[in-house]
Amino acid sequence: MEGISPRKPTYLPATPMELSRLDIPEGLLIDLMVRRTALDGTVSLGELGGKLKLAPGVLYPLFQQLRKLQYIEVTGMQGDDYIFTLTSAGRNFAQDRFLICQYAGPAPVSLNVYQQAVRKQQAKVKVNREKLKEVLSDLVITDEMLDQLGPAVVSQSSIFLYGPSGNGKTSMMERLHRVYGDAIVIPYAIEVDNQIVVMYDPALHQKIDYEEARMDQRWVVCRRPYIVVGGELEPSMLELKLDNSSKVYAAPVQLKANNGIFAIDDFGRQIISPTYLLNRWIVPLDRKVDYLSLTYGMKFQVPFEMMVIFSTNLDPTDLADDAFLRRIQNKIYAEPVQPQVFDEIFMRILEAKGIPYDEDAPNYLRYLCENSGTGELRACYPGDILRVLESVTAYEQKPFVVTRNNIDRAGSIYFARTNEVVVL
Repeated sequence: MEGISPRKPTYLPATPMELSRLDIPEGLLIDLMVRRTALDGTVSLGELGGKLKLAPGVLYPLFQQLRKLQYIEVTGMQGDDYIFTLTSAGRNFAQDRFLICQYAGPAPVSLNVYQQAVRKQQAKVKVNREKLKEVLSDLVITDEMLDQLGPAVVSQSSIFLYGPSGNGKTSMMERLHRVYGDAIVIPYAIEVDNQIVVMYDPALHQKIDYEEARMDQRWVVCRRPYIVVGGELEPSMLELKLDNSSKVYAAPVQLKANNGIFAIDDFGRQIISPTYLLNRWIVPLDRKVDYLSLTYGMKFQVPFEMMVIFSTNLDPTDLADDAFLRRIQNKIYAEPVQPQVFDEIFMRILEAKGIPYDEDAPNYLRYLCENSGTGELRACYPGDILRVLESVTAYEQKPFVVTRNNIDRAGSIYFARTNEVVVL
């Protein structure tokens, strides 16, 4: 499933061919041109357009302005293309502009244009039980669970996925983004009140090679994002972050997740308190908009267009009040697995890895797990215990074979006992 290529983007922003068609201030563009030229030393107008992701028709009028101001001088021609460098006055001007901001990458898009693009790229998912079963084919999922997940995925609203640990909540979350068959565009950066907010993050966004001559190159074609955070989530990650040296803002994680999935794993165990997070997001979850602030106090509205998944092994009522839970329409319980599901998980792993086993090994593993640990069968047990067994046999320099004795050996390591009470 991972190798399937998404179709072309749902929305393709057209390339602005003239300066008058551009959606950001001229002064910001001049600053970008001067800073980029200062970094490159000598550059052609075509090369500059390639780095700033702008058409020649946009840059040429600004190029002429900079010539009249004697900030640049032409040093040669390359066909019909100008080759130029900064003058002494231009270098002084560039130094001043670097003090304000050091960004010299692709030109940003305006906040207004970004907001429109997010709305136009809202996910529309068509899925039924068979399609969802295909999406989750590498997991053992009951029809009952599929029939709970399916409507939630179609609605693209928030999901509260809860239940005992080890029953596949994280595994299901990690695969739900496979339901998307299309791609989206994400801007390299957005402009807010002449400030730069970097949006595209190659560590979080999966770029797709897609060529379209008429597409505005200030945008990157990507898969719909799947962004997951765990215990590391803290309040600062939900707000704009200004880099004091470059004077450039980094977008918060939820903004980078727009038009995709934002998953919070082990909800309730973060650095940030559940109460803070729920209060911070009660409006975004309800109205699909969020509010961010620049360092000098200017507040602005951004889209909150994503499927948010809260995954926890804690009791939802201990984490959120009724007002918040009401805003999460889909509450799905991941219960301990039934014996037949447990056996299928075990057999799939054995067959996929070609691990030899005794005929009574599946029954014995199930018996051991039912009488150890929590007293419940959990989806994680087969894989976890086999990994322990693999290490044990490697240490003891014995063949990796699943027998009753080997299962006991691995189980004695995996399940711990304290005062006769078995704990996991």
